[in-house]
Amino acid sequence: MCHQPKNRPPVTARAGCVGEESGPGGGGSPTPSSPRQPFGCLSAGSLNAPSVRRRQRGSLCLLGLNTFQAVIAYDEEDTYAIFLYPEGGLQFLGTRPKESYNVQLELPARVGFSRGDSDDGRREGLFYSVASTEQALRHLERGSNAGVPGVWVFHVGSSGPLEHVEPGGGEGASPGTPQSPAAPTEPPARPGWAPTSPRPRHRGQPSIVPAGLPAAPGQERSRRLQPDGDTPQSYPANPASYSSGHHGVGVEEDVHFNTDVFTYSAGSKETCARHHGRCSPHAFCTDYATGLCCHCQASYYGNGRQCLPEGAVHRLNGKVSGSLEVGRMPVRFQDVDLHAYIVGSDGRAYTAISGVPAPAARALLPLLPLGGLFGWLFALEEPGYENGFSITGAEFTQNLEVTFYPGEEQVHITQTAEGLGPDNYLSLKTHIQGQVPFIPENFTVHVGPYKELYHYSSSAVTSSAHRDYVLTSGAANQTLSYRLRQNITFSGCPHARGRLPPLQRLSVARAFALYDGQEQALRYALAGRIGSAHDDAETPPVNPCHDGTHTCEATARCQPGTGLGYTCECADGYRGDGRGCQDVDECGEGLSQCGPFSVCLNAPGSYRCECRSGYWLAEDGHACVPLALLADPCEDGSHPCAPGDRARCLPRAGGLPACECLPGYTGDGRDCTDVDECAENPCHPAAACYNTPGSFSCRCQPGYEGDGFQCTHAQGSTQRLTPCEHERLYPRVPGHAAQCDERGEYRPLQCHGGTGHCWCVDAAGQEIAGTRTAPGSTPPRCGNPEPTERPPSMCERWRQSLLEHYGGSPRGDQYVPQCDAGGHFTPLQCHGDSGYCWCVDESGREIQGTRSEPGSPPPCLPSVAPPSVRPSPRPDVSPPGTGTFLLYAQGQQIGYLPLNGTRLQKEEAKTLLSLHGSIVVGIDYDCRERTVYWTDVAGRTISRASLEPGAEPETVISSGLLSPEGLAVDHLRRAMFWTDSGLDKIERARLDGSERRVLFDTELVNPRAIAVDPVRGNLYWTDWNREAPKIETATVNGANRRVLVNKDIGLPNGLTFDPFSKLLCWADAGTKNLECTFPDGAGRRIIQNNLNYPFSIISYADHFYHTDWRRDGVIAVNKETGSFTDEYLPEHRSHLYGITAVYPYCPGARK
Repeated sequence: MCHQPKNRPPVTARAGCVGEESGPGGGGSPTPSSPRQPFGCLSAGSLNAPSVRRRQRGSLCLLGLNTFQAVIAYDEEDTYAIFLYPEGGLQFLGTRPKESYNVQLELPARVGFSRGDSDDGRREGLFYSVASTEQALRHLERGSNAGVPGVWVFHVGSSGPLEHVEPGGGEGASPGTPQSPAAPTEPPARPGWAPTSPRPRHRGQPSIVPAGLPAAPGQERSRRLQPDGDTPQSYPANPASYSSGHHGVGVEEDVHFNTDVFTYSAGSKETCARHHGRCSPHAFCTDYATGLCCHCQASYYGNGRQCLPEGAVHRLNGKVSGSLEVGRMPVRFQDVDLHAYIVGSDGRAYTAISGVPAPAARALLPLLPLGGLFGWLFALEEPGYENGFSITGAEFTQNLEVTFYPGEEQVHITQTAEGLGPDNYLSLKTHIQGQVPFIPENFTVHVGPYKELYHYSSSAVTSSAHRDYVLTSGAANQTLSYRLRQNITFSGCPHARGRLPPLQRLSVARAFALYDGQEQALRYALAGRIGSAHDDAETPPVNPCHDGTHTCEATARCQPGTGLGYTCECADGYRGDGRGCQDVDECGEGLSQCGPFSVCLNAPGSYRCECRSGYWLAEDGHACVPLALLADPCEDGSHPCAPGDRARCLPRAGGLPACECLPGYTGDGRDCTDVDECAENPCHPAAACYNTPGSFSCRCQPGYEGDGFQCTHAQGSTQRLTPCEHERLYPRVPGHAAQCDERGEYRPLQCHGGTGHCWCVDAAGQEIAGTRTAPGSTPPRCGNPEPTERPPSMCERWRQSLLEHYGGSPRGDQYVPQCDAGGHFTPLQCHGDSGYCWCVDESGREIQGTRSEPGSPPPCLPSVAPPSVRPSPRPDVSPPGTGTFLLYAQGQQIGYLPLNGTRLQKEEAKTLLSLHGSIVVGIDYDCRERTVYWTDVAGRTISRASLEPGAEPETVISSGLLSPEGLAVDHLRRAMFWTDSGLDKIERARLDGSERRVLFDTELVNPRAIAVDPVRGNLYWTDWNREAPKIETATVNGANRRVLVNKDIGLPNGLTFDPFSKLLCWADAGTKNLECTFPDGAGRRIIQNNLNYPFSIISYADHFYHTDWRRDGVIAVNKETGSFTDEYLPEHRSHLYGITAVYPYCPGARK
């Protein structure tokens, strides 16, 4: 490589810049650098880079010669990297490293940018790859992002904010990627944060107007890089990032170099005629002087690329991960669910985050900005002002920094919107990291109305505020506060300027936050509107449309009239008078725009197109293209994820992949930073901790020996801490230091020094239920266990042994058995914080085929009934009402839930049958004799009971069962069928238990749900084997067994056959889909793709009803629209299992 200074006047006069050449395609990567003077040049001729190979005798063999040039051009405000590849200049596309010896190894050439800040010479640090494959490299001399073959221009530096920045850390789109002719990039100095106060926008990269054409009206003029001659040219203010729609610069070189290749202009501006597909189907495209912009049509709002109907109800789904220090206690959670419900007609936003550990959830109560993002995003718009979604659309990143006072704890929140999914659901990913103050369990948090100013630029929104909140417990209250700084970055359209005021005010009239401990849900709610930043003390009365006091239906938009008058109009996709709006079935009425090879599915207020097998939905959401035409960014290297040693790329529907940091790293997947495990003191007190990238190590200190997790004196004396001593050093509960006796064991009585609560503990330090006393009261009497107390169970003994082996504090990658209150193994066991889980039997042995990947725990069933603390109710039937109703299994009882049409009559729900000591799983109904049948995995029996008042249960199968789960009754043949996941069998018998025989006992791993079609004599069942899940079918006699579905399923828990539509439908807890198919496997389609954790499902009329383990209730789903219409949550919250419908007649009966 070589470079030399070039300051000749002809060069600077023509280009106003300098060139610097950098290494060959097979070696160096041009790295942008800052100039030392306002104007200056480093320029050179073409670079000839040979590829050589040493022969065995030491001589060199010339394999090829690459000729190319790299230039850095800059002025006082902007810097550009320019690559030139003359025709025929690339003769080799890779080279063999000297370390390859006799191995046939060739490293590909690469072109791109590298920050060069790695402290390891063998690792690159942050980088951005322009081309790294043979196809992309060959495209360099033929393609261009500037309109001239062989010329590639990138905006790499600016004194002002850059737009459309491609993040470093992963390979970006190659020049050969057809959908992205330009790939502007800026290796970030500090990812995620822009200035928190507004600053003047600086001009972007040059866009030279060809001679003879006037500049666009209203654009400022400035002196920039000058092409031919000394005449100043005009440039548009704030032009877009460099793309095929912009013009280039002229650069003169040495006389021996072909100067023509650097004199070019672009005649191909991006226009609506060629690129209108970037816009939403509900938007129109507008050509501006420098490019195109998308704008939502009337009655829709958004940024033009994503548009939503005005006044409609919207939903958001997402995942939340966090690493928090609550007081002094570390808390981690991964991919818990976030759901938000938006009433766009009056600016209300409801947010629920479920699954956050209780201490962290309570500590997050003051952080209303977690849900406040949606308040700004969908705020009610005053005339002339726009809410967040109208500006950012559904693709943006919010960075929030919050500092609490008086403790100055600081937490960082990143929320990334990843676009709109089916049914216009916005997908969001949230990460929370830092320290938050501890909030005791009996305190509530109150946040009053507030106003917040938002500053706007073309690609960022910023705000800062100081907010008070009140902690209340009984008559006591305390006012605390925090300061927040917020930064929202997005990709705006730079060609249309001046439509936004630089300052807007968000006014939140109502806000509240609460934690529901029973549902383990953190909830936020607020109502806001966006408007003028000026003081509104003298503002006249506000039209009801603008303050949300109108009476329009949620699916209607409010249209202001004269004064305080208004009218209601149904949102697009609905029809009616505005106070009563009905959904329009675009599919049934032929109003959809779905193309060939697609299926139209109606949704509330809209519809969606789904492609048939072998096709993928195009960007316009209507056309279907063959799968073979779609590239996988994770395979071709064009993904935006961090390097492979820090993150993994996960393919996802829609083309844009998801990025996920590897264990040991934290971040959003695009930018992953190392987790300092040593901060949590994982090593033995006599050891030192050393953090390493993605991991850590422990080493015993001098004078000790061991693996670092256990250290002993070199002479042999043990320095091992007991579990109590370890907890005293590293408290599990904030503010509580465990009390230990002289032997290091837990004292029976433990008291919290801060709160005054006292309680008794067992030998393992676990609190004994029912012993906690209030502050100031007499402490409980704790002492030696009574002679009648049960001895420790196998699970408890194994757990205690491992805890002692781990020194009282196991690491995240070490397994500790989980035991319930009775000492039994919990059905679901997980390996530390790795996310790997599996099911076990009552002896703690892993059940084959149940081990799951992180993020999708298996649906394990208990084998031992929980102890009852109440008197056992009489086990007879409480008479049900007339009409159609649902029966559901809930542990030790069968519940009754009547229907009014298809609506759930929740107020009339009751317990039909109490079964002490049972765990009822499968349930079905014999319509001819009005008898309910069920399986019991605790008693290992199958029983029945008549629905006549006072009827008592009768056991019909009491032997030869291990884990009976699914159950189906054939009322025509007077037979029943069941699955046994413990024996891996499917059996049948008469309804009285006679004539029992095995139908199948091979090729089954975890059989669960089973359904029967009595009229046609067909049987269907699911097997949720984690390695190969499937749905099978056969005749009721066991003939003609075959696999019906084995593609794109995960945990098919529930299965139902609809005797009216003749459809087989299933609910999948792995894919979260509710799907249906014809009995031969044809016509498969998705009804709903956003289930929580379904277990069992039944079909009735135009609805499905399924039990859900996440909500612990019964959920109703409309068959036609796929929408959730109702839910019933029993007062006693625990898992619900099987569900069936009871008709007042027998469906499909033969005469």
